[in-house]
Amino acid sequence: MRVTLLLPILMLATSAMAAPGRDDQLKPVSLQLAAAGQAALADGKPQDAIDSFEAALASDPRNVAAFAGIAAAYEKLGLPGKAIKYYREALAMNPSDIGALEGQGRALVARGATARAQINVARIKALCKTDCSAATRLEGVIAKASQQASVVPAKPAIERN
Repeated sequence: MRVTLLLPILMLATSAMAAPGRDDQLKPVSLQLAAAGQAALADGKPQDAIDSFEAALASDPRNVAAFAGIAAAYEKLGLPGKAIKYYREALAMNPSDIGALEGQGRALVARGATARAQINVARIKALCKTDCSAATRLEGVIAKASQQASVVPAKPAIERN
């Protein structure tokens, strides 16, 4: 008799774990706010974009694109350290997000961490199936930064009398 009472409860618990109630989909309002953030970025309004992406995250903190969008906006504002932080958040949720890997690599190069950016290139290439344009673009950013670093003259020493 106890087995018959436990069976329906066990079945409910098992089905709840197997089908999480469509938790794999983001809330529509979060998607709309992230789209507004992308539009603001395209219009050259990074602070407005950050506001929209943050609202998207407030409505659904699983929105990986919102983390990456905030990071891209901070890149446009010239704040690569903050961009790296938000790309890291996006990659923690989706380690195979090629766009976030590329963006994080750009931000790393802006901070002078070209060796760490090379790791991102390798990760992108490992994930690519056919098109590896993200890896090619990031390699170009790294090469350009390396060329600029070799051309920049050393600062002259301050003469003391």
